[in-house]
Amino acid sequence: MAATTTPTAQAPPAGLLAPVTDHARRRAAAKLLVLAVLAAVLVPLATARWSGAAWPHALTVDVSGPLERASDWIIDNRDSHPLFLYFFGYVSGAVVFCVRIVYLTLLAAGWAGVTAGSCLIAWRLAGVRLALTTVVAFGVCGWLGMWVPTMQTLALMVVAVLASVLVGGVLGLAGGLSERLFRALRPVLDTMQVLPAFAYLLPVVLIFGIGVPAAVLATVVYAAPPMARLTALGLRDADRGVMEAVASLGANAWQRLVTARLPLARRELLLGVNQTIMMALSMAVIASVIGAGGLGDRVYQALASVDVGAALTAGIPIVLLAVVLDRTTAAAGERLGGAGDPADGAEASGAQAGGGTGPGPAARRLRHGRPGWLLIVCMALLTVAAAVAARLAGHREWPGSWAVDIAEPVNRAVDWMTGHLYTGVPYVGGTADWAARFTTWILDPLRSGLLWLPWWSVLLIVAALAWLIGTWRTALTAVLAMAAVGVLGVWGPSLDTLSQVLAAVAVTLVLGFAVGVAAARSARLERWLRPVLDVFQTMPQFVYLIPVVALFGVGRAPAACAAVIYALPAVVRITTQGLRGVDPAALESARSLGATGTQQLRQVQLPLARPALLLAVNQGVVLVLAVVIIGGLVGGGALGYDVVFGLAQGDLATGLVAGVAIVCLGLMLDRVTQPTGRRAGKGA
Repeated sequence: MAATTTPTAQAPPAGLLAPVTDHARRRAAAKLLVLAVLAAVLVPLATARWSGAAWPHALTVDVSGPLERASDWIIDNRDSHPLFLYFFGYVSGAVVFCVRIVYLTLLAAGWAGVTAGSCLIAWRLAGVRLALTTVVAFGVCGWLGMWVPTMQTLALMVVAVLASVLVGGVLGLAGGLSERLFRALRPVLDTMQVLPAFAYLLPVVLIFGIGVPAAVLATVVYAAPPMARLTALGLRDADRGVMEAVASLGANAWQRLVTARLPLARRELLLGVNQTIMMALSMAVIASVIGAGGLGDRVYQALASVDVGAALTAGIPIVLLAVVLDRTTAAAGERLGGAGDPADGAEASGAQAGGGTGPGPAARRLRHGRPGWLLIVCMALLTVAAAVAARLAGHREWPGSWAVDIAEPVNRAVDWMTGHLYTGVPYVGGTADWAARFTTWILDPLRSGLLWLPWWSVLLIVAALAWLIGTWRTALTAVLAMAAVGVLGVWGPSLDTLSQVLAAVAVTLVLGFAVGVAAARSARLERWLRPVLDVFQTMPQFVYLIPVVALFGVGRAPAACAAVIYALPAVVRITTQGLRGVDPAALESARSLGATGTQQLRQVQLPLARPALLLAVNQGVVLVLAVVIIGGLVGGGALGYDVVFGLAQGDLATGLVAGVAIVCLGLMLDRVTQPTGRRAGKGA
């Protein structure tokens, strides 16, 4: 944008500072008018027939009976029905066989072989720095005395990630090539990602029993959607010009897929693998509830005994694995950079010229970017040599004398913090006082207010918010999702959970936006924050609960605090990237007109970064909802407690109904906080 020549102008042009146009204002006013008319007509009808705030009993549907009958049928036929004997039984056996093979291979390689092989792979894909990081990461795993649990978790994650990539890739391929299948898959993927893990652990356990198969398949359900979404996105966003060029050269559907669509989408495919790995590792602790073992089991046992030191000892290797795998897959994606370049697809299409018998330049670049056979053989030989050398030296397993116990010092530090910060701190009060005040001043009034509102007014508020930010279809989806909560008979617990989510989201957004703005204005602060955010984002959710409980006690406030810690990194990252992604020309125009730093932020960066900020709000809501449910383990109550109770007692009806209610809340909050593509594209 060119700057005006008026020397007295003190603000950027109005068009730059007003993303909300007059047309958008008139459209919002018209929507409010329609909502007011509907309220004037529908509210008297609702109050005349169903008075009171609670959801009417006449509008509920009891699904506990069918769910209990389904649970009883599974239990009675699990050992005799052909479906279990000849399908689920073979699936379970294949999973156990694969995990055992990987685990025995890792044990046979020993700590030296695993470390050497991982180091060589990291060096080939990302260079010396990541190779050294990998060595340090595996060394810390052994130094903490967690080598065997780390190998157990790694074996399970290898199989789970491969299965997730396979399942997600097939689903994404189908969705990317067919618009109808994509529309059909979208609600399924939404449900897989939003449904709490505890809710679908119970059906998985009913079918496969306690053990590794159930843990792997539950992880696949949770980790496959990102791969499916990103695969479909990459295939659907393939350059139309390239695809037309390939088709004009006579390539059939299979050739177009292999030589054009997949090469153009390879960056999204690797990003999908990256996200699948991170999601699978985040399930490591939750899967331990149903017999996954490994590091997750150590963390879960520490939670049961409120042992912060033991939880941290097992949590650190999970974080290190996540960091190494994240950096390695990200580096692989960068090596295949330029995947979205139309020239690549054009070169790929050139391969079809003259009968399509030879690879084009893009294919040759891709082939040359991969390690050659000679290098692969050398890396394998070095790995075997390291493993054999350690075995001959009598150190196939990590030497016990090299292990260090950090649990005791950590527990002493936590005891000191609890003794000095829990209560009795002069002037500011202790952490227990803060939790009590947060509960009394924020959580209790918010819950009481939501429960006091008539049920029809809650639906009306949801419709208004969703319609103002989206379309009438968005509002209808949000209202139906919220109404489904009442139909399932969990209206009260759902509003209790909603109050905790809203309070935690408010705190998360205030802190996240403040830190994100500061990081966007300071490159040094952003560099300092990056490793901290990495740790917070990859640390298992259960690990947050232990120090939070030690400092804040048991209740809804600690659950909200853990949710804030878990959701904050995503909000900070998205906010920072959104503000840094503002058009430099717009900022230069504002500076040339004499705008101060605060004016540039308030009148230029924030309006232009509105889509990113709305995405930060949306992700904050989803992540907070995920951890508030786990907060049911530490006194959060409401739907989280129902899900955990259903899993503990084998009560499919209670756990699954609460889980479906959480999905409905997540769907409603997503529609209320995320504008539709049409609106977002207009910037209104």
